[in-house]
Amino acid sequence: MADEKKDAKKAAKKAPRKSSPKAGKETAKATKKADAKKATSKKPATKPAPKSETKSKAPAKKAAPPPAPVAPPVVRASARYVRIAPRKARLIADQVRGMHIEKARALLQFSPRSAAQDIHKLIDSAAANAENNHDLIGDEMRISSITVDEGPTLRRFRPRAQGRATPINKRTSHIAVALTPAED
Repeated sequence: MADEKKDAKKAAKKAPRKSSPKAGKETAKATKKADAKKATSKKPATKPAPKSETKSKAPAKKAAPPPAPVAPPVVRASARYVRIAPRKARLIADQVRGMHIEKARALLQFSPRSAAQDIHKLIDSAAANAENNHDLIGDEMRISSITVDEGPTLRRFRPRAQGRATPINKRTSHIAVALTPAED
């Protein structure tokens, strides 16, 4: 009896169900797709028609891209390990950034701050680099960028009352200047 139940289950699995309307539609779609594939596969392959050689086009010449604008030369100079706090040097650097070199020299010459002397020497050095290395006129330049970065700090200690010691930080700066020709 157990064998008969197994045979009945196998037969039920193999036979399609006709009671549900979806099952009939799915099998019909599957047979239509199979017939369509057979019909397309039976078509003989045809070669494309050869192109006529009477109409021969000359290869199109590509237009040359416009030349890229030439960037103005940038003249650089840097002073490293300058013994001044970067916070103090940035005050002077902000004043001369973007200025024409002659105006910057005049401002730095009469500035009471000690950082002005170091930045003045650096700008003179950059102008000399422009003349000697780039064949430019040093007095016709402008300060395109000037940065003041922090260098290493010299740590010192000051003796205080009752055997104590307080730290003294002697800060240093790295100053970099970039000059470009002034637009007239």
